[in-house]
Amino acid sequence: MSFPDALARAGGLIQSRLNHALTDKADEPVLHAMRYAVGGGKRLRGFLVLETAALFGLPPERAISAAAAVECLHAYSLVHDDLPCMDDDDLRRGQPTVHVKWDDATAVLAGDALQTLAFELLCDPALGTGDTRIALVRGLAQASGAEGMVLGQALDIAAETASAPLTLPQITRLQAGKTGALIRWSAEAGAVIAGQDPAPLRAYATALGLAFQIADDILDETGDEAQTGKRLHKDATAGKATFVSLLGLDGARKTARDLVAEAEGHLAPYGDRARTLIDAARFVIARES
Repeated sequence: MSFPDALARAGGLIQSRLNHALTDKADEPVLHAMRYAVGGGKRLRGFLVLETAALFGLPPERAISAAAAVECLHAYSLVHDDLPCMDDDDLRRGQPTVHVKWDDATAVLAGDALQTLAFELLCDPALGTGDTRIALVRGLAQASGAEGMVLGQALDIAAETASAPLTLPQITRLQAGKTGALIRWSAEAGAVIAGQDPAPLRAYATALGLAFQIADDILDETGDEAQTGKRLHKDATAGKATFVSLLGLDGARKTARDLVAEAEGHLAPYGDRARTLIDAARFVIARES
C-alpha cells in the first residue's frame, strides 16, 4: 500500500472512532465545536500510533483508541493555540478557527473537553492491561503538559516579547516540546501497547518531529495559504526567529533532509516492516500543507 493510501486509511479509521466517541452526546454548542475541531487534518500522529502498532503485528482495532486520543489532544492544542490570547489565528485547515465560528468561551471549553476525552479514550480495555493503559496515560500527560507541549507553547509566547531572538538551541528546545513531544508519544505508543522496547521508535520520532517543524517553517516562508489552510509569515512579521531565519532556506532544507535520513536509520532494526514509516518521514518534508 502506498503511503498516501495508508495515511488516508488511517485517517478514515481514526475519524470513525472519533465519530463514535462523540455520538449520542448532548446537542450543545460545545459538542458541535468538538466535532468541528477534530474534523480534517493530516492525522499524522494517529497514523504513527497505528503504524507502529502494526510493526509488532497488532491490528488497528488494538490501537485505534490511542490514535484517536492523540488526535483529540492535538486538536485541543490547536483550538487553544488559535485563541486571541495565544497566537490569535482566524484560519485553520482552510476553515474559520473555533473561536471565530463560535466564540472564545466555546473554544476554551471545547478544547478542555477534547483534552479530557483523550484520556477517556486511553481507558479502552482493547489497549491492553491496566499497567499498559496507565503507561499510555502517563506518557501522554507528560508529552502534553508542562514538560512537553505546554512548555513549548509557553516558550513560544515568551519569545514574542524577548529582548533578542532565540538562538538555534533555544528554538530546538522549544519545538521539541511544542511539536515534537506528541509526535514522540505517537511513535512510541505502538511499542507500549505491544509490550516492546520503544527506544528505536523514540529516536526515530525525535528526528521526525524536528524535521516536521523545520518543514513548517519552510512552508511559512514559501507556501501558499490556499494549500496550507492557515495564515503564513506570522513569525517573520512578529520578528521571531525560526529555523529558516537562522539557517537560511537552503540550510533549513538540508537540515530537514539530514534529519529524515537520521530518522530512517533508527528504523533499521525493523527492516522492510518499517517501509511505511520511512515514507512518512519523507512525506513530512515534502508536504505542501
